Amino acid sequence: MTEFLGSVWWMIVSLGLLVTIHEFGHYWVARRCGIKVLRFSVGFGKPLWSRRDRHGTEFAIAAIPLGGYVKMLDEREVEVHPHERGQAFNHKTVWQRIAVVAAGPFANLLLCMLLLWAMFVIGKQDYSATVGRATGMAQAAGLQGGERILSVDGRSVATVGEASMALTAAAMDRHDVTLQVVDAQERQHQRVLPLSQLPAGFDERRVAPLAGVNWQFWLQPALVDRLVDDSAVRGVLQPGDLIVAVDGERIDAADQVYPAVQALGKRGGPGMIDVLRGGERLALEVTPRQGLDGNQQPVWQLGIGFSESHAPAYDTVLKYGAFAAVPVAIRETGRMAADSLGMMRRIVTGSASLQNVSGPVTIARVANVSAQRGLDWFLQFLALLSLSLCIINLLPIPVLDGGHLLYYLIELVKGSPLSERAMAAGQFVGLALLAGLMGLAFYNDILGLVTR
Repeated sequence: MTEFLGSVWWMIVSLGLLVTIHEFGHYWVARRCGIKVLRFSVGFGKPLWSRRDRHGTEFAIAAIPLGGYVKMLDEREVEVHPHERGQAFNHKTVWQRIAVVAAGPFANLLLCMLLLWAMFVIGKQDYSATVGRATGMAQAAGLQGGERILSVDGRSVATVGEASMALTAAAMDRHDVTLQVVDAQERQHQRVLPLSQLPAGFDERRVAPLAGVNWQFWLQPALVDRLVDDSAVRGVLQPGDLIVAVDGERIDAADQVYPAVQALGKRGGPGMIDVLRGGERLALEVTPRQGLDGNQQPVWQLGIGFSESHAPAYDTVLKYGAFAAVPVAIRETGRMAADSLGMMRRIVTGSASLQNVSGPVTIARVANVSAQRGLDWFLQFLALLSLSLCIINLLPIPVLDGGHLLYYLIELVKGSPLSERAMAAGQFVGLALLAGLMGLAFYNDILGLVTR
């Protein structure tokens, strides 16, 4: 219940802020162009609060907080007094109308840059693109645990998110990638990951693990939490010891200890366990004892337990000064826009699954998770959502800002506005497209809840 309420709350906060900025863009440019604005509403439906300024504009907060609008004086919608016709939207030049319509998405683009700038000034905590363990395809390509990915096909990556996005895009395009990596000794290597060999219909949300790339922060460290009384390692190991090898076999995570101990027991006799204790590496002799597991099957045991919960600490911080953060935020906005447009292109061409289309349920869940992670993560979420609103509104679909811009561009070319009949037909098509897109988004949201 707490998660549900938190998700609803943060979605309302997020959409309320972004929609307000979007509509303010329309409002501000409309006023600069001499257009009379009748109402600036955040939300739809019956106003819960309203106030009218000296220019006659009503500012309102409505009951349904999922959107907003700016209503301007327009002869096509209301009767306009002759002395106010010069302030009507439909009496303005086509370039002024273009400026007013484009101002909403442009405001969201500027907000995205501002939010990213604030995030970088505060400092974005994240996980580095460090491989914890390589299996399958990644292991065959020579990738090893402890190596950090610096670039994917020449594209620099600093975090797991950036590396995962680059790998996912390449997998969708069915082509291999060249990874520039650095090992623990700061030596650089190139690895070629054959993502084109992934099976048809692979889960696009799990490209990294399917390719055998298991990120370091996923893995629970083999940190001894407790010792069983009269166990094989009582007096040898201590709580707090980090197991790094079992009889010469490297250990990167807790789930590798069990099979290594089974192999040691089958060989018979004592073996060596390497641990890190107080910054010192120790080689300790142990002899596993045979016992029974939960299914009453014989197994070799050391008698140790690991912590069941693992909350890995962030290992990298992207932080810049106020001036240095400006170009970084602009570049990050460009990268995010390229990734978003690339995903849309892949969905349209069929190289990406329609499951990548998400709706309000997913937005609410991600908003809640981001807010819980901290201000830096929430700012990044808001920036991405603001950029998404910008891009979606610029799509050439009637009823969206992009559809109106398309009408005005046609008007520029032909020298006269489109007929009302043509625009009405376009509105019908646009509503049908939006209804289908929203239906798909809701379907994916519900499917995601069922399969969680």
